[in-house]
Amino acid sequence: MKWIAINKNELKDMPIQILVVEGKKICLVHYNDEYFATSAKCPHAGADISQGWCESGYLVCPFHRYKYNLETGRGVAGQGDYIEKYSVKENENQLLIGLTESWWKRILGFII
Repeated sequence: MKWIAINKNELKDMPIQILVVEGKKICLVHYNDEYFATSAKCPHAGADISQGWCESGYLVCPFHRYKYNLETGRGVAGQGDYIEKYSVKENENQLLIGLTESWWKRILGFII
């Protein structure tokens, strides 16, 4: 896993925002004094999930109201899907967002 440092002073004062980390759009959520990072696209229909909101520990997509657990990324019962999650560590001045490289990139990285 590769940890990317984000200076907390550079974050917007918003509960949900988009960050571009290593060329990847990530939805950063600040909910109940914790940070969570997910894919910026809803897995259901590809909507920008950063335009959604948080409700009872779930990130809610603004397009079809699909809900994803902030801790696990799993959709509510009956959805049958999940949103990609990224590990987040926090210290006094920074957030560290953990990105994993794909298996293919690790194997073929010298070619790409």
